[in-house]
Amino acid sequence: MRRKRSRGPARVQKQDQHNINQKIRAREVRLVGDNVEMGIYPTSKALEIAQEQELDLVEISPNAEPPVCKVMDYKKFVYEQKKREKAIKAKASKVVVKEIRFGPNTDDHDYEFKKKHAQKFLEEGAKLKAYVFFKGRSIIYKDQGQILLLRLAQDLEDFGKVEQMPKLEGKRMIMFMAPKKTK
Repeated sequence: MRRKRSRGPARVQKQDQHNINQKIRAREVRLVGDNVEMGIYPTSKALEIAQEQELDLVEISPNAEPPVCKVMDYKKFVYEQKKREKAIKAKASKVVVKEIRFGPNTDDHDYEFKKKHAQKFLEEGAKLKAYVFFKGRSIIYKDQGQILLLRLAQDLEDFGKVEQMPKLEGKRMIMFMAPKKTK
């Protein structure tokens, strides 16, 4: 006998991260909050105090002895917490990595052209991934590729610092540079 497979994601209700009102299981709680006389109360009395103010009783630190509860508007608290998290996430800087590709026998004009682009990327605050790509038998020039990347690092030392020295990975020799902090 075969079981039927479900068609889609199971809907899981997100459980509140705090115990509120009737979900508080402790006999006594330490009550804190605005417009509340702080102290230790039986849970039923603390619930009455919260209901009189038309607010919720929220268990803040359940591991304390007795657990600490606060009288507040829980929905408003959760909303403001999400708003704060969203603002923090928006302020977090996104790391942009720009790539520049060289061949092992890149001539001076091409090198200068790509160096200008690399300099611009570092000035804009992006990380730089410079690599030398070896095609076919050009892998025998890996020392030239390393010299090229080290020369680039030296030319750009005023704009960025080397995060990872040139390292051969397969057919690529890769070097990472991070922008210097501007004052």
